[in-house]
Amino acid sequence: MKQSAEERPDPSYQRKAAIAHGAAIDHAGKVTVEPIPDFDLDKTIFQTLEGSAARFVMRTRVGKEVQWADEAASSVQAAYDEARAAHELPAVSPELMRFMVDECDFDVEHADGSFLDHLYFCFEYGVQHYPQHSALVLLLHSILGTGTNTFAMTAEKIPELRKLMTPFEWTHTEAFPSILRLLYAGDLRAELRANLGREVASIELHRVIDNEPITLSGEDLWIALNYQLIHLVDFLPVANWSVHQNDTSFILFRDLFDLMEKAGKRVAEIEYTAASGPRALNGESQGIGGWLTTLIPVGISEKMASKSVSRFSERIGHSLQYTIHWA
Repeated sequence: MKQSAEERPDPSYQRKAAIAHGAAIDHAGKVTVEPIPDFDLDKTIFQTLEGSAARFVMRTRVGKEVQWADEAASSVQAAYDEARAAHELPAVSPELMRFMVDECDFDVEHADGSFLDHLYFCFEYGVQHYPQHSALVLLLHSILGTGTNTFAMTAEKIPELRKLMTPFEWTHTEAFPSILRLLYAGDLRAELRANLGREVASIELHRVIDNEPITLSGEDLWIALNYQLIHLVDFLPVANWSVHQNDTSFILFRDLFDLMEKAGKRVAEIEYTAASGPRALNGESQGIGGWLTTLIPVGISEKMASKSVSRFSERIGHSLQYTIHWA
């Protein structure tokens, strides 16, 4: 799906609900979910995923079509319209917009829309629910690479992009893909959790697009993790969380949310209530294969994601090594 960065796409109802309420929401009972027939993973950001088992699991997770009950859709739309009226979106500079239109190639990100749908969701969410820091970072967060080795631009264009942003915006935009990979790899989360109560002075890591070394202050690391939480909201299952506990993005969201709560570092407004009740599907159809993928233990699913990220980084010569300097 090709779109122009100049045209802000109309969000899905799931995205509208998240923006309107500042929350990650299980919409079970309000939607019906069906597998998309003949879904083509190669038309998504996961086109570079290798291995038949991994591709099958991902295909069942993202290849879904969602239909909303009329009353639920109307309620979400009304709440979203109210939120948009109360929180005006800031304009993007004409120079930066020109760069996005002329110098970048935004491919498909999700089954239900384009890369730009995802970017604009994060941007809108940040404007309303993380006003402490620039939402422009969320609009540009994957411009220097996604977790699956797709790139909207080449490294040679970095100087031109950098001059269109503030130093703060550039720091977080260049670091975002690296932090995302480190979160999926797992060691960073484990080290931060093992050192709750200690202050981070800085973290050294490597930029995904070209493996250049970069450094974040401790304060910037926690800001970056707030941006990551917002990003992950857009990857959560639309419904039936009790069944989809082993979805890798959902695992990461839950763990990061808990980590930041315990550290007292979550600033972005994100309401979240853990799934409860019996393991059952409400309004969602799955084939036998799809159901079997939901039975993969959470620990194994997390290890699979970690290995996948390591392989993606290895292919492009990106180092997942990092060093935290403790205050």
